[in-house]
Amino acid sequence: MKKIIIGVAVLLSLAFLSFKKNQSCVTLQEVIVKAPFEMPSIKIPDFSNCKKYSILEFGAVRGNKEKITAAINKAITKANKAGGGIIVIPEGEWITKKIHLKSNINLHLNKGAVLLFSEDPSDYLPAVSSTWEGYECYNYSPLIYAYQFKNIAITGEGELKAKMDIWKEWFKRPKAHMESLKRLYYLASYNKPLKERQMANDSAHFRPQFIQFNRCENILMDGVTITNSPFWTIHPFLSKDVVLRNLKVYAHGHNNDGVDPEMSQNVLIENCVFDQGDDAIAIKSGSNQDAWRLNTPSKNVVMRNCIVKNGHQLVAIGSELSGGIENVFIDNCTVADGAKLNHLLFIKTNERRGGYVKNIYMSNIKCGKIDEGILGIETDVMYQWRNLVPTIERKLTPIKNVYLENINATNVKFISRILAQKELPVENVFLKNIKAENVSGEKDIHENVVNFERRD
Repeated sequence: MKKIIIGVAVLLSLAFLSFKKNQSCVTLQEVIVKAPFEMPSIKIPDFSNCKKYSILEFGAVRGNKEKITAAINKAITKANKAGGGIIVIPEGEWITKKIHLKSNINLHLNKGAVLLFSEDPSDYLPAVSSTWEGYECYNYSPLIYAYQFKNIAITGEGELKAKMDIWKEWFKRPKAHMESLKRLYYLASYNKPLKERQMANDSAHFRPQFIQFNRCENILMDGVTITNSPFWTIHPFLSKDVVLRNLKVYAHGHNNDGVDPEMSQNVLIENCVFDQGDDAIAIKSGSNQDAWRLNTPSKNVVMRNCIVKNGHQLVAIGSELSGGIENVFIDNCTVADGAKLNHLLFIKTNERRGGYVKNIYMSNIKCGKIDEGILGIETDVMYQWRNLVPTIERKLTPIKNVYLENINATNVKFISRILAQKELPVENVFLKNIKAENVSGEKDIHENVVNFERRD
């Protein structure tokens, strides 16, 4: 009996030690966000009790891409096995291949640190589960990627930078690229399995996102500067509880949106500066049959206290919105003088998308000249897809409950332009205290709108 008791005690002791060893150092903080809709608290990771792992301890040698990449991966693996940790990138420039984050990892860039991502597409292979313009596929790995992990952070005063030598060439859309677009469209439209959608090849030239959180939870980005991007810059996809704050994002290539929350929920974007070649923020929820299958709306997205230096729109909604978009609040943002901007808010869809848009709020915005106008809603936006492929299944997008208040601009073509289908008008659009010093055309240009009100 004595031996049995001792044996049980030993087993319990080993189990306790194993539990303690694997217990995470990461705790969760709750961020409370006020919005004109019911907004849940957002849970983000706190790494203040976690150990730091400098990449120098794992063999990183400045200028040596192979050793730097290996060191980052070793540090991430060790910290993850230990229950969490802070991966420290020291001052200086460090060239690397792709980085794949794991649960309970904080990638931290010290002041003066630059993580420079290689321009070689082969450094982002093997292909991973990703997306292209709303369709799931296997593609080149995003430069920073996380798949099905929790408690992830990218912090610090350093810089994430993409070398653009090759990606700039891939901005072009030659015939081979367009044929790949068509192939992916048909694969997705007929619900072919993901494994058949292999798009990383010599001719497709589907550029990877810079940062993609794919099916992740409890995400924090705070403080870093991001310069250049092959494609969308920050892409939370099918993710929950995301806070992006104090970021400086500059990317002026093709499709260089700042942040693209897609089928993601409980997202806060605050105190950021965006200087984009495309939309500052583009809220999406997938394309067509793919998104109908995934059936996950983008929901509870708040953007506040941000500055936009350039961008096609301050906020775009769509055109990839087939999973639905609801509860969006943009507040207290400024568009810098001299910025290049088409709209403050642009909601766009087409006859293939389906989905829905509702409960969109924008308030307290200051801006100068806008090339088009303050609010745009269009339901026939297809770009290159119009003549590339046919409509396989027609589904219109109901759009309703759009509220704009306390907005000041200088020169615009119009205050609102809403172009909808006769069979499904846009409903319930309310504009209050919207001011522009000069409106060069009609203030409101509307086709098929029910219950519109503007009070200056």
